[in-house]
This record gives sequence, C-alpha cells and structure tokens, in this order.
Amino acid sequence: MSDAPAKDPLAIGLGALATGVGLGGDTLTLAQGVVAILRDRVDPVYWQFVGDDPLWTGVVAGLALGGFFGWVRSRAIDNIWQRGVIAVLAGVGALLVGFLAALAHGLGGFVGLVVWGCASLALGVLGSQWAVKGSAGSGS
Repeated sequence: MSDAPAKDPLAIGLGALATGVGLGGDTLTLAQGVVAILRDRVDPVYWQFVGDDPLWTGVVAGLALGGFFGWVRSRAIDNIWQRGVIAVLAGVGALLVGFLAALAHGLGGFVGLVVWGCASLALGVLGSQWAVKGSAGSGS
C-alpha cells in the first residue's frame, strides 16, 4: 500500500476553476487599467495600434487565459469532458470577473481597479495551490 494521498477530483476541479477565473479575470482587470490610463493620457490615434479598441484584445486574452489555466490545472482529472467543462466555465467566470472589475473601477476609480486586480490574482494563485494539493496523489 502506498502512503501517498489519493487525488481529490473535487479539489482539483474547483482549484482549476478558481485558477482560471482568477488569472483570466486579472488579465481583464489589467486590460481595463491599461485602457483607462491610455484614454486619460494619450491621444487615441496613438493607442489604437492594437485594433479599434485595446479593451477587446484584453477581453480575448482574459478568456483565453481563463480557459487555458482551467484546462492545465485540471490535467489530473482523467475525464476529458470534465476538463473541457472546467475550462469553459473558467473562461466565462473570467469574463464575469472582468465585468465586476468595471464596476470596481466605477465605484473606486483606479484604486478600486488595482484592489480588484490584486484580489483576482490572489484567487488565481490560491486556486492553483488548491488544485495542486488535490492532485498530489496522481503522480503529476
């Protein structure tokens, strides 16, 4: 018998979901902060090199990173469909965190955005640690 702890699929799934939501949401929050700075200090002719609106680039990056981290952190789950659902939910959750970041920016200004970004980053890091602890018995 092995003394290694058995893997916990619930901890892996919820940790992977929290990782994707937190890090993807942090990316969206960061994009909103960058756009707020650009709109306040730079002529729009110079900052539209990313496209019509740099915020859309941040939205796409946040969704992609949310799904990516949800997928990668759930790799200890054997069922590929469950991993896919976790990745999709992480992307959607990151989008919701981004919407709440806009609310934080409206209520607290740039400081509210910074606080929300730090909270999102903390959620992502803690979720990652939770997923890693849950997969301790999987050999990964």
